[in-house]
Amino acid sequence: MQRTRPKAFAFAALALLLGFGSGSAQDKTFELKISHWVPPSHPLQKAMQDWGDEVLKASNGTITYKIYPAQQLGKAFDHYDMARDGIADLVYVNPGYQPGRFPIIAAGELPFLVGNARGGNRAIDAWYRKYAATEMKDVHYCFSFVLDPVAWHSTNKKITMPGDIRGMKVRPAQGTIAAWVTLLGGTNVQSSAPEVRDVLAKGVADAVTFPWGSMLLFGIDKVTKYDMDEPLGSVMFQFLMNPATYAAMSPSQKKVIDDHCTSEWAGRFADPWVDFEHDGLAKIRAEPEHEVYKITDEQLAEWKTSAEPLKEKWAAGVKKAGGDPDAIWIELQASLKHYDAGF
Repeated sequence: MQRTRPKAFAFAALALLLGFGSGSAQDKTFELKISHWVPPSHPLQKAMQDWGDEVLKASNGTITYKIYPAQQLGKAFDHYDMARDGIADLVYVNPGYQPGRFPIIAAGELPFLVGNARGGNRAIDAWYRKYAATEMKDVHYCFSFVLDPVAWHSTNKKITMPGDIRGMKVRPAQGTIAAWVTLLGGTNVQSSAPEVRDVLAKGVADAVTFPWGSMLLFGIDKVTKYDMDEPLGSVMFQFLMNPATYAAMSPSQKKVIDDHCTSEWAGRFADPWVDFEHDGLAKIRAEPEHEVYKITDEQLAEWKTSAEPLKEKWAAGVKKAGGDPDAIWIELQASLKHYDAGF
């Protein structure tokens, strides 16, 4: 269990003595339980530590934290509900783990949409912020961020064309890719990221869509052989807060949280993870047992054509939930263009 670091306690004591920061010395002290489901060696662990240290400083030492990594407080699939129910105060969520529950944010999962994940961290948050208030109304929204685009990785079959997926068992990165696999005649195998190596090693799945750096972090490269060097699509994530915890804070403490739940903070939080994932490509390419390969422009065009029905499926889901998919799509495209984040 990751506990508040000694420097955090030292700063809190000094802050109370000197009276600086946004918080008041009379404010109630909160110790936030921050939960995630990746290992402590993951870049998000440090991102959460840095975020927590900045909140600690700005709150005059009245908002401290503990980080619970690796599903200590609950399974990856449960983290949204954990924030809703107060099992944790802040959580890391992949909304694609529950396909259909959050139809608007699923737009960001569409293949060949987000190409520059650094820009995407800001673009997706800036776009989704106004929709989160209703689509994720059970929690207090902090920010969204994205994953460096995933690629195809397989154990015993080189994937080059959409038709290659027929008959394969695939662990998808998110719900939209799962729908794509079904469309292409494959079978989906659901598992959280920490479970991927096992399902591939046991032959439960033949392939996975995964980012490059995390292939190494989770040891998935030890059980795969073929890697398509073509970005497919991204994965949406949220950093979400328990609403009761936020409501119990003083106005000055709420302002501290608000100041650290912005689009710029989305980038500051997740940009190092983007770099980590991108660096993994060269490392896997250097592994002699792996074949990292490109596809032709004609093959890429076939992949794009095969994904076209997914946008229609997304639009239908948004309409069913009472949204306007055309307006939402225009706003998303404008945000991606503003932040130079498109494919």
